[in-house]
Amino acid sequence: MKKSIYLGLFLMLSLILTACGTSDSNSNASSGDKEKETVSIKHELDENEVEVPKNPKKVVVFDFGSLDTLDKMGVEVVGIPKDSLPTYLDKYADDKYENVGGLKEPDFEKIAEIGPDLIIISGRQGEQYEEFKEIAPTIYLALDTSNYIDSFKANARTLGKIFDKEDFVEDELVKIDDRMAQVKEEVTALNKNALIILANDGKISAYGAGSRFGLIHDVLGFTPSDPNIEVSTHGQSVSFEYVMEQDPDYLFVVDRTAVVGGETGAKEVVENELTKNTKAYKEGHIVYLDPDYWYLSGGGLISVSEMISEVEASLK
Repeated sequence: MKKSIYLGLFLMLSLILTACGTSDSNSNASSGDKEKETVSIKHELDENEVEVPKNPKKVVVFDFGSLDTLDKMGVEVVGIPKDSLPTYLDKYADDKYENVGGLKEPDFEKIAEIGPDLIIISGRQGEQYEEFKEIAPTIYLALDTSNYIDSFKANARTLGKIFDKEDFVEDELVKIDDRMAQVKEEVTALNKNALIILANDGKISAYGAGSRFGLIHDVLGFTPSDPNIEVSTHGQSVSFEYVMEQDPDYLFVVDRTAVVGGETGAKEVVENELTKNTKAYKEGHIVYLDPDYWYLSGGGLISVSEMISEVEASLK
């Protein structure tokens, strides 16, 4: 009788242990599957889709627009190029973030040493894509300036997909859409034209519709004072005689010197005897845009919102 009782207890204990083992095994397998989950990302530098780990832990970012969006989403990174950090992202100058070289001169040895799960690049690093992808999955999130807002939204959604922040991104994009519509309505009511120039240590270049700063025309509704400005990365080289001849209602100025260094600030160069003859100067409509947002890190959830705010503030 006792032997039967002992045997029964033994069998029950064996079944319990087996069940626990199976449960643990399934749990571990489930956990392992989750860790190995990937997202397929298509970008223009690769004919194939890139398999990116879901919620990668070690991320190296060369694109400040993407860094801006990740910062807004609360996603941490491990490495960035520190030489040209926008002021509003200067927390990444901290020693806890690795310096991975310059925007155009990546430190591939340091990047390999970090062993990232994901690398994010944009236009300045495009030619080195093959070198990046040898180290880790790499995605190219440059902006298409001819289709600025759609391109910006696509990049934000890509990051939202990778980091499980899709709902957050959509909420932010709705807010931005609403603000763009409001500012465009105000600009349209003004019925004014505008000229956008980049000031670079004494020299200036003009940007029009479809350019890297074309948001002002293409999305927010300012009529270009010159509809024939050539579209290029570095803008169309112009003189202050040209600015006077265009006589814009608004003159928007991006001060490149302020972020890359130089001897002459934009205001000192721009507000000269020729420019003082324009309606923009006479009516107090020379607007100095923050180069951190417009030149260094355009295309982020923070920067695009701030760019809209700066144009809106100029209407007051």
